[in-house]
Amino acid sequence: MGLIGGAAAGSWLANSSDARPAAEAAFTKGRDVWHNAPVDTLFPRTLNSLGTGPGGADRHWTRIAVAPDNGCAGAFDPLLAKALSPVGCARLLRATYADATRTGVVTVGAQITTADRTAMQALHTRFSTEKLTTRTDLMPRPYPAQGTLAAGFGTAQRASWSVRVLTDLPVVVYAVSGFADGRAVADPQDAEAATRPGATSTPAQSGLGHGAKDLADHLEAAFRKASAGTPRATEATK
Repeated sequence: MGLIGGAAAGSWLANSSDARPAAEAAFTKGRDVWHNAPVDTLFPRTLNSLGTGPGGADRHWTRIAVAPDNGCAGAFDPLLAKALSPVGCARLLRATYADATRTGVVTVGAQITTADRTAMQALHTRFSTEKLTTRTDLMPRPYPAQGTLAAGFGTAQRASWSVRVLTDLPVVVYAVSGFADGRAVADPQDAEAATRPGATSTPAQSGLGHGAKDLADHLEAAFRKASAGTPRATEATK
């Protein structure tokens, strides 16, 4: 039994030792994904999600605009920008999508940070313990590309949102949704709450909460795949 136990412990230590360099390599590679991965890899022209809408409905999204990669200035409301400032901003990527009915639009984006793993973990912990992802004064801003269906998608039109501080990559993924007709939303609700069974808010019943969650899921998985990490369950914005 001692021999078996020793062998098991040795195997665990070997596996842990092998995993650490791979995780570090993926984290480092994640910082370069923004200029190494084609735009269609991170923001596909079309996205199809089966069973992710209200009541298990299928969802289909078409990319209508990609913002020039840039810094983070103006991308977030001031308090969110301040909350994210500890991890820095090397680059910001954004794209806006419209759903198949052309009634909903979603901006999905990624802030490439300058932080190390310890700083990313610390910020993730803060967002989780202080429930910062549920605060309406910490919503990301949309990308209202002119000449598109999202031209009228401003800050007053925000209906639902998701912000995820990743810990295995130097990336903050976010999404924000609204109506394509430019109507203002008086009761925005974070995507986690808007996708719970029985939710009756405007974002929940319209599917805009599902849209924000779904597109954030897609972008998070795309970054992990491009960084040679293994796609896994979404890091909950708990």
